[in-house]
Amino acid sequence: MRKILVTGTAGFIGFHLAKELLAEGWRVHGFDGMTDYYDVRIKQRRHAMLAEHNAFSATEGRLEDAELLKQVCDDFQPDVIVHLAAQAGVRYSLENPRAYLESNMVGTFNVMECARELGVDHLLMASTSSVYGANEEMPFRETEKADTPLTFYAATKKATEAMAHSYAHLWNLPTTMFRFFTVYGPWGRPDMALFKFTRGILNDEPIDIYNHGQMYRDFTYVTDLVRGIRLLVDAVPERPASADEIPEWDSLSPAAPFRVVNIGNSDKVRLEDFVDAIEAECGKPAIRNYMDIQKGDVPATWADATLLRNLTGFAPQTGVRDGIRQFVAWYRDYYQA
Repeated sequence: MRKILVTGTAGFIGFHLAKELLAEGWRVHGFDGMTDYYDVRIKQRRHAMLAEHNAFSATEGRLEDAELLKQVCDDFQPDVIVHLAAQAGVRYSLENPRAYLESNMVGTFNVMECARELGVDHLLMASTSSVYGANEEMPFRETEKADTPLTFYAATKKATEAMAHSYAHLWNLPTTMFRFFTVYGPWGRPDMALFKFTRGILNDEPIDIYNHGQMYRDFTYVTDLVRGIRLLVDAVPERPASADEIPEWDSLSPAAPFRVVNIGNSDKVRLEDFVDAIEAECGKPAIRNYMDIQKGDVPATWADATLLRNLTGFAPQTGVRDGIRQFVAWYRDYYQA
């Protein structure tokens, strides 16, 4: 039985990934800090569901605790590490940037050190579409420069990409970074738009709609996302003999066994239309509070997922209306709404 360490298993994406890995027969060890950035009870419920599997074990701790993380890795001896844990939230990084520095950069460094010392088969780590920042040419491709992050959250994620490349080069550590595009679905984070919009509509409370609804996002359903991650586990990058070997569609580094991969639905959806779909599923209209765009927000994101498809044969396909339908059904059941 292959063993995989997943950081952030009490989180939204980590929970879904761990479920898929367990169903496939992996032995999974989770590592999660259970921070109170949002309701800890939903995190505890996710972990409790995973704990129903005999092949799941977990440690509660902060990634900044290098000794604890090293002890867990030494004891568990994973074949693969998937690092998803991070301080999330674009807007919160305006209020508490230090949390992003400590969790996203120091924590990620500790994960990389463990991966280096263990010599794992593959290290996979989460980045974000936010690293594209002020880029205007869309859809976003991994081979484009991403040097203009607009929030400190995005800056920390871009920094971890650079850190990971150096480790891949120095220690021949196969590393894949994936850039997520607006993930949504059941068991999502309460601070995310779909969660807040659904709650507001069902409770007859106003919802804040930024940039007057004229924002576009590449909404990616969570089961599509974790399927992409799972398939990338097997797409282990190898250091090329020369740059001439690298196809133009591949982000593989000419200097390291390292690549960056977008995981997105490749279909940008207008925020106004997204709200319309939630209203239709909830069966009642929203009380819309239109607002200007927030500092650090980008007006649009849109993924070119060609590389993911070429590496794995898979492309996310869940339509936004179907995804919203499944989320609202989960929300009504979980909150008895």
